[in-house]
Amino acid sequence: MAKIKYYYDTKTLSYKRIKLSNTEKAKKYLLFISSSLLLSLIIIFMFFQFFDSPKEKRLKNEIENLTDQYNIIDNNIKEIEIVLDDIQKRDDNIYRTIFEADPIPNSIRKQGFGGVNRYKKLSGFSNSEIIINTTKKIDQLTKQLYLQSKSFDEIINLAKNKTKMLSSIPAIQPVSNKDLSRMASGYGYRIHPIYKTRKLHAGMDFSAKNGTEIYATGDGVVSKVRKSRRGYGNHVKINHGFGYETLYAHMSKYIVKRGQKVKRGEIIGYVGNTGTSVAPHLHYEVHKDKKNINPVNFYYNDLNPDEYEKMLEISSQSNQSFD
Repeated sequence: MAKIKYYYDTKTLSYKRIKLSNTEKAKKYLLFISSSLLLSLIIIFMFFQFFDSPKEKRLKNEIENLTDQYNIIDNNIKEIEIVLDDIQKRDDNIYRTIFEADPIPNSIRKQGFGGVNRYKKLSGFSNSEIIINTTKKIDQLTKQLYLQSKSFDEIINLAKNKTKMLSSIPAIQPVSNKDLSRMASGYGYRIHPIYKTRKLHAGMDFSAKNGTEIYATGDGVVSKVRKSRRGYGNHVKINHGFGYETLYAHMSKYIVKRGQKVKRGEIIGYVGNTGTSVAPHLHYEVHKDKKNINPVNFYYNDLNPDEYEKMLEISSQSNQSFD
């Protein structure tokens, strides 16, 4: 019940009831409501300066949870990087070595993504650093996994061709052991029998009788046949693929023609003494990627360990070559 207010009338010397107009009543109510609202706002403002609202508490919990999840993801990424790094090392040092493929350069494997503004949208937040770093790591892992997948595709294709490669690599002696008089000279610097100067002997000399059979040391295609009275004399070249080529020189006769496919162990000609030669023998060379290499490393299909050691000893002697 509203209080009734009076005032003292000095003229009538009596108390009279105070009556407010509607306008005055409205002003009074508005003042009261305004004051109440202002006080409430002040109280609410002061409260939220020291205490979080339910929504703020929920958002802070979500941010804290997301930060924890980012840290967990970051640790998981580090573990994945270790495993992936091991796979990459195996790929470069084992798988690609077995199939004679060049390793993938580390600069390509670890290469990041271009664009300075790629992560701009993730900046400007309290946890931007961890978000950006984690995103970068995920991007790099994605690229590395893609490269590794492509590398394994290549290895699979190489593995499919491995049988062909193994049959193509020169892996036997061009002259049978039973037909050899001796292994006259090996790869390296030797005294030339005619010019008497020390020069690189780029192959191996197998001493045998005229007409002794000469075998293709691996599957391939005859890339050259030539009759000559100089240099290599009558000689044959075979392209084995995979970067390998073999040369058979000083033949008395060859029985293959250019473009002909041959198999390992197939007779391609006969030992002779043609060209720059001082005795019947076969001069045999192995080339890899257009470079001469020592043929002694390619007889693993023919020789047992003792025979191989003996051949190494003979071929390393600095004697005079036959051509």
